[in-house]
Amino acid sequence: MKKVVLIVDDEVRMRKLIKDFLKQKDYEILEAGDGEEALTIYNEKKDEIDLILLDVMMPKLDGWSVLRQIRQNNKKVAVVMLTARSEEQDELFGFELGVDEYITKPFSPKLMVARVEAILRRSKEADDNKSDYGGIIIDNEGRTVEVDGKIVELSYREYELLKFLIENKDKALSRDKILNSVWNYEFYGDTRTIDSHIKKIRHKLGKKGKYIHTIRGIGYKFQIK
Repeated sequence: MKKVVLIVDDEVRMRKLIKDFLKQKDYEILEAGDGEEALTIYNEKKDEIDLILLDVMMPKLDGWSVLRQIRQNNKKVAVVMLTARSEEQDELFGFELGVDEYITKPFSPKLMVARVEAILRRSKEADDNKSDYGGIIIDNEGRTVEVDGKIVELSYREYELLKFLIENKDKALSRDKILNSVWNYEFYGDTRTIDSHIKKIRHKLGKKGKYIHTIRGIGYKFQIK
């Protein structure tokens, strides 16, 4: 499947230059001439767009404003800022907003393509370490859990418990089995500690907490409905 790049720049010649070089690498291109048009296209195609090349200085809505709105609900899509200025303060501000990379104008089109390819390659490698379970994103390498684009803060044991339930999804797991597998026989207290941990995990997962089902008289099961 072709990677989709949205080019946002008010200069027609600049968009054409970028488009011509990216098309040589078989990218699918979307274009916007100002910030408002960029957001319209993004909202229509956000599930398809892999990377956004975003100019800073534009009419109607500048690049910072566009970036800020995109990052409100999407931390994943790669964003590269195109800027005629290369001041440290601007770049720091951009990174705070969620910029992945900067390219300063004028630039080498070949170098620009190389940077786009490197960013998309890193994104793919990061995605390969993640698994999606009904909107609960588990990053196995980073040991993080994400729901609706936000990191869920879990303790070490909460993370291990959720991961164990997910790895055994659709299976009814007894409290003893959960305790022996997650606590590794190192716990000598009451199995009710599992109920306490499950309650906390459900609360932290919000609406996705409903995937953890109580099996009366047995224990718990992770099941997506």
